[in-house]
Amino acid sequence: MRKDYLSWDAYFMGVAKLSALRSKDPSTQVGACIVSNDRRIIGIGYNGLPHGCADDAFPWNSEGDYDKTKYPYVVHAEANAILNATRALAGASIYVSLFPCNECTKLIIQSGIREIVYESNKYADTREHRAAIRMLQAAGVTYRQIKVGDITYAETAEAV
Repeated sequence: MRKDYLSWDAYFMGVAKLSALRSKDPSTQVGACIVSNDRRIIGIGYNGLPHGCADDAFPWNSEGDYDKTKYPYVVHAEANAILNATRALAGASIYVSLFPCNECTKLIIQSGIREIVYESNKYADTREHRAAIRMLQAAGVTYRQIKVGDITYAETAEAV
């Protein structure tokens, strides 16, 4: 038997990161992959504009007047993955390349997702992150950080 196959964690995080490559955002590309308890992908998303909004008709700046930045227009990867889901999400896990903001955390909790697996947490020192953590703990949603480079082959392949 081959020993150098991907772990489930590395596989699903890889799908999330591959999805992030679809994002037109010049500064932050985020991807999400929702997985059922039986290891089936049931939703994928990346951060981008809503359907019908042309990518070149809206700003992608992260600084300046609010309405001239990306923030009022971009749908986050987690929200897109939830909206793109092919079945109910109760008990599922979501793999995200960036820890969810407080707004996406609300959607994750409401959708019934029970676990967040994330790679980066670059906003860990923000008030939004503190709010997200508070809600996750209150709702009993677990979260854990992985680095795909740290979880690669057979030793952890059946860990998830």
